[in-house]
Amino acid sequence: MSISALLTGQPVLFRDQHYSAIGKVPRSGLVRLNWSGFEGDAVADPVHHGGWDKAIHLYPQEHYPFWREIMPEHDVLGAPGAFGENIASKGMTELDLCIGDRFSMGSAIVEVSHGRQPCWKLNHRFGAPGIMSMVISTGRAGVYFRVVREGEVEAETEMALIERPLPEWTVARVFTLLIAGGHRQEPEAVRTLAGMTLLAEAWRQRARKLAAA
Repeated sequence: MSISALLTGQPVLFRDQHYSAIGKVPRSGLVRLNWSGFEGDAVADPVHHGGWDKAIHLYPQEHYPFWREIMPEHDVLGAPGAFGENIASKGMTELDLCIGDRFSMGSAIVEVSHGRQPCWKLNHRFGAPGIMSMVISTGRAGVYFRVVREGEVEAETEMALIERPLPEWTVARVFTLLIAGGHRQEPEAVRTLAGMTLLAEAWRQRARKLAAA
């Protein structure tokens, strides 16, 4: 999997009194990756964004042709960063990436923690009320990574898969079960997710609630 672009951003006024750091800009050269994410990157809402399980947001560039067909007039789709991603990647999507996958990335090591759960800010960013629901229905949501080893990372380099402990648990499958309503068809799978230590804590909690419902 390759890094097409590496992006960071700071919170700015987004809508009404809401701030957001979804608007990110490309970085050149080596960028330091710490436990909480890339230097120069920040979140506006630390309750729902950032933290150990959400240090890096990766968005597969394979999804961009789909969105350009839906919104051909939208300027932000002309370059990486439209979805607020830190890493614009090529080579794997949510169908290929699995929970717990570890990648070397420059001198750092990162690990897949869960998929992105979209929020209303995507609707506002694209000026269309149905984008969030379309992300959920298509599964084109992106992936979150936690940092296992700090280091330095650069755009236009490779991410090498070094460990895959849970090959049957793709991000796409887990997203379908926990976010897109698939828990009704596979209750036993949801109970398994509730105890999966490599899955982000927020999604383990969601799995527990769904399993108990």
